[in-house]
Amino acid sequence: MTDHASDTPQAAKGQGQAMWGGRFSAKPAELMQAINVSIGFDKRLWAQDLAGSRAHARMLISQGVIASADGEEILKGLDAIEGEIAAGAFPFRDEYEDIHMNIEARLRELIGPTAGRLHTARSRNDQVAVDFRLWVRDACDRSVGQLEALQKALLAQAETYADALMPGFTHLQPAQPVTFGHHLMAYVEMFGRDASRFRDARARMNECPLGAAALAGSPFPIDRHQTAAALGFDRPTANSLDSVSSRDFALEALSAASITATHLSRLAEEIVLWTTPMFGFIKLTDAFTTGSSIMPQKKNPDAAELIRAKVGRILGSLTTLTVVMKGLPLAYSKDMQEDKVPTFEAFDALELALLAMAGMVADLTPNTDNMAKAAGAGFSTATDLADWLVRTLNMPFRDAHHVTGSAVKTAEGLGVDLADLTLEQFQAIEPRITQDVYAVLTPAASAASRMSYGGTAPAQVRAQIARWKEVLA
Repeated sequence: MTDHASDTPQAAKGQGQAMWGGRFSAKPAELMQAINVSIGFDKRLWAQDLAGSRAHARMLISQGVIASADGEEILKGLDAIEGEIAAGAFPFRDEYEDIHMNIEARLRELIGPTAGRLHTARSRNDQVAVDFRLWVRDACDRSVGQLEALQKALLAQAETYADALMPGFTHLQPAQPVTFGHHLMAYVEMFGRDASRFRDARARMNECPLGAAALAGSPFPIDRHQTAAALGFDRPTANSLDSVSSRDFALEALSAASITATHLSRLAEEIVLWTTPMFGFIKLTDAFTTGSSIMPQKKNPDAAELIRAKVGRILGSLTTLTVVMKGLPLAYSKDMQEDKVPTFEAFDALELALLAMAGMVADLTPNTDNMAKAAGAGFSTATDLADWLVRTLNMPFRDAHHVTGSAVKTAEGLGVDLADLTLEQFQAIEPRITQDVYAVLTPAASAASRMSYGGTAPAQVRAQIARWKEVLA
């Protein structure tokens, strides 16, 4: 391809004035250039920018807005630019401010003045809107895939340990026995909702702003449905002002990311607790732990701790963009240049956290003996005693609750568990209690009895595992 750089008009060579300098007689101040330039971060949009430009060029050709020969030359130039970027040879330059002007300037260097026809019926406002929407859409798709990988890792562990007893907690106090599989399946449900939020956000954002131009639409006979379809959108956006001035698609994606990060943080916190000698519920290998520079015995769950911290960065990104957008009148304002860094940072952090958590879940090994022993601590079968009194003696639950509380008080005073009380001690509290009560006072019996849909009984846990396997297949 011929290099027409020597034919480039002088206006296209000016520092910081290459594309919009006609009205200006001097270049921007250095500080203005410093605050205005965005190529350092928005060059990440290069693939989306090229995709949007190709779709726009093909539409201009088919609508007769530009000559086929010019359009084909533009498309070949865009192919050449893609090759340069892929090879690391593209000359990203601050003087051209952003990814859009960098690509257009390079296109002019490669094919000459014909490059200027590409911007017909288009503005940087709708150009960046479509680029950013494409990037966020891709980020949502990646997040769904990473969440599903994490769910599969959790499912594998849950299936292996569907019968393994552990204490269920409320207020971080032992409450009732559950199974380790059931506990892990709670996170499968949470992450499933997270994936659905990303899918919902993607569906809402899947409208194409290209063709809205600066803010009012275009007088050229463009076909916005063609460009929308070419870029995988369901339809074009219906209002040109809204098209260029809205970033709620990014806010919604960041909201989904923040909720996902919160769920990751909760699981990370449990992993941190479970690996302590005080809990001793799980072990992690060297792959997801680090040591201490001074204490040779330490094996720290740093991966979990770092995941736990990511929620701050991701939630901060949501807050940042919310504040940027909260007071902007329609339509586009330069403030919106600040939408990309927090969004990029949030999804970078989320991707790392999701991948690390999936690896850590697959890596962990539970100490089933310790968990089973803890499952019976803290009078965790007290509710089973109350339920037995209701079922067997037809006692109102509030009365059964009172009787059970008295039994717990007696056992606590004697320093024993409920199952260690004698029948005579039980009957001193409620004379109608029989020997059959002991069948419900073990953690295993307690867990197995919870056969209601979604309960912790191993049969129910396996049913939910099978359902999720089918969903994720």
